[in-house]
Amino acid sequence: MCAATQEPLRPLTSEEEAFMRTLVKVITTLPRAIDHDMTHDRQLPLVEYLTLMHLSEAPDRRLRMSALAEAADLSVSGMTRVVARLETQGLVKRVKCVNDGRGWNAVLTDDGYARLQTAWPSHLNAVRRRLIDHFDGVDLDEYTRVLQRVAGACSSR
Repeated sequence: MCAATQEPLRPLTSEEEAFMRTLVKVITTLPRAIDHDMTHDRQLPLVEYLTLMHLSEAPDRRLRMSALAEAADLSVSGMTRVVARLETQGLVKRVKCVNDGRGWNAVLTDDGYARLQTAWPSHLNAVRRRLIDHFDGVDLDEYTRVLQRVAGACSSR
């Protein structure tokens, strides 16, 4: 039972339950679908594309590994594996942090930036087909504000 200071539990309505179940389905299937479309087009897997994208948007196309992992919502060890794959392809290089010498930065190479640009149309087409085109006539600004509130509530655990 809930503590006296907490509100009593309110069961979900059928509409709320349907929304929650559908949202969970989208959260789990959408990234896989976009990844499938991109790899089917012989482009980068989604996680590699997003890694290059975050680096391309960073000052000097460089981010500390922990910041890159956070931006991509991966563990540091998971990001280390992604960057290692990209490094073997010459798309990213790792360099010691100048500030403390203990940490590492991931740096987007010119080849990595060119590869990102090549993969961009595939990513765009997948995102449009799998997501954006289904919101025709819907107020995306309002949905974005709601999702930002949800993301903020999840971040402030």
